[in-house]
Amino acid sequence: MPERLISEAIKPLTETADASRMAIGEPGLPREFVWRGRTVTVTSVLRSWRETGKCHHGSAEMYVRKHWYEVVTVSDGTVKLYFERQSRGGRKAARWWLFSIHAPEESASTNK
Repeated sequence: MPERLISEAIKPLTETADASRMAIGEPGLPREFVWRGRTVTVTSVLRSWRETGKCHHGSAEMYVRKHWYEVVTVSDGTVKLYFERQSRGGRKAARWWLFSIHAPEESASTNK
């Protein structure tokens, strides 16, 4: 199955956040989050990267805009999540987003 665009806000379960990432200046990646009313569990991180952009006030400085994570989940296969350093809708707006899902392929044995 190809990667499917989702682009929906998620609610991280903050008590499951990975505090070790916060020690290096990243957000605490949640090990569980709520999406469409159900809890999704992250089992491993495949990779992470940052998206940067220029200062909005004319300076030549570069700032981290988003922290991206490609993770494996228990029920949904591989998903891409991102954390916005500055939310789009003010202080209380969502900052964690589910970008896409790449569901696992059905094995050939289940199609027989």
